[in-house]
Amino acid sequence: MTREDALTLTVTETAALLRISRNTAYSLIAQGQIPSIRLGKRILVPKNGLQQMLAEASHPTGDAGRVAR
Repeated sequence: MTREDALTLTVTETAALLRISRNTAYSLIAQGQIPSIRLGKRILVPKNGLQQMLAEASHPTGDAGRVAR
């Protein structure tokens, strides 16, 4: 299995992809803003969960994302 085929990312890989610090990534995971799973002592970020989070963030629902005219 290659890195591209992996179903999960490490916190460090996630931070690099999002262009944030590793500490910020851990903080956002702790707050539940970045989806994660814990396997033993390891924290992993599912790729599909991260993609869904980004898709939802880029398509706000309701009036919060509307521009007043």
